[in-house]
Amino acid sequence: MSPAPQGTVYCSECGQPTTAGELARFGDRLVCASCKNAYAQKLREGAVQAPAAVYAGFWIRFVAYLIDAVILGVVGIIIQTAIVGSALTLPRPLPGSPISAADLGVSLGLIGLASLINMVLGGCYEGFFLSRFGATPGKMVLGLRVVRPDGTRLSFGRAFGRFFAKALSGLILCIGYIMIAFDSQKRGLHDMICETRVIKSRD
Repeated sequence: MSPAPQGTVYCSECGQPTTAGELARFGDRLVCASCKNAYAQKLREGAVQAPAAVYAGFWIRFVAYLIDAVILGVVGIIIQTAIVGSALTLPRPLPGSPISAADLGVSLGLIGLASLINMVLGGCYEGFFLSRFGATPGKMVLGLRVVRPDGTRLSFGRAFGRFFAKALSGLILCIGYIMIAFDSQKRGLHDMICETRVIKSRD
C-alpha cells in the first residue's frame, strides 16, 4: 500500500481519508462532510458527548478585536473616502460666523452616511468570515473560532446579527464584554444572545 499523500487527514467517524479543508471540526474531532450532519444530530440527541472545548478568555479575544478593528478601520476609510469624500470636503463656515442650517444639515448627513457604511461593513465582515471560515482574520491569527454550542459553524444571518449584538454589549458600559471574564464558558452578552462560543482551535 502506498503511503497517504502529505496533508491527508482522516474522518474520526468513518475513517475515510480527505484533506483538512474538507473536514468540520467538533472540538478536537474532525468529521468529513458525509458524516457531519449525522454527527451533529448525535450531539444534539446526546448519543455522543461533545468534546471538551477550550474557551477563549477576555484578553486574547480583546487582542483579536484590535486586529479586526485595524483592518476594518483601513477598509472603512478607503470606502468612505470613495463614497462620501474626505473630511476636507465638509462645508466650513467663515471665520467668526456661525455655520448655516444648510451646511450643518450636510455635515450631519455625511456623518450619518459614514456611520451607516461602518455598520454595514462591520456586519458583512463578521457575517462573511464567521460563516465561511469560522473566524475573522483577527481570530484566525490567534487560533480562535466562533461556533454554536454543538461545535457547528454559524450561518451568515447569525454571524451578521452577532455583530449588532456586540454593539449592545458595548453600549451598556461594556458590561457585555466584561462578562467574558466571569462566565464559565467565557461568554459575552452577545454570545448569550446569539448562542455562540469562542474556542481555541489550537494550543
